[in-house]
Amino acid sequence: MRRRELIALVPALGLAACAHTVRPPALQLPALKLAPASLGASLSLAQRLTVRELPSGAGETAAEHSIDVQLQIDAQALRLAAFALNQRVMTIVWDGRELQVQRHPMLPAEVDAARVLRDIQLCYWPLDAVRGALPEGWTLDDERSRRVLSHEGSPQVVIDYGADPHWQGRAELDNRAEGYRLSIESTTTE
Repeated sequence: MRRRELIALVPALGLAACAHTVRPPALQLPALKLAPASLGASLSLAQRLTVRELPSGAGETAAEHSIDVQLQIDAQALRLAAFALNQRVMTIVWDGRELQVQRHPMLPAEVDAARVLRDIQLCYWPLDAVRGALPEGWTLDDERSRRVLSHEGSPQVVIDYGADPHWQGRAELDNRAEGYRLSIESTTTE
């Protein structure tokens, strides 16, 4: 890929949790770092992630970027490969102990693999597993089509699901603490 094409691609690399925050968060969201086996299922998904950074003030417009992802989870590891313009821009492997990340040199430093892992686990892991990893002051409520992560009663992340199980179809993650909305379109590949 030529440098000019890659430079034009950089704005499209805002991966949800992967995207830089529009404003510094007033509150640090908990890092979950749950074992892959605690998902209790094996998944193989093709996903289209569209992130929209929320404006922090009046008169600002929301920037929107999309990226394609291959996500595989089994009892041994979570593996994610992110692609833009048919170029792999990031690979993440989480085995429950170590987070391994490979990044394209042009990928912005703000693209944070630990936040990507956190958002995946917050979206898809079982309620009890996530609740068990939350620090004091944090709660997770789960209704059939909505999950809400709150700190001392104040919603910080709201996830709306279009299907059950949650990893099928569409999910919308509204991260109020870090200032972005993530739309996830998933298709099983197995």
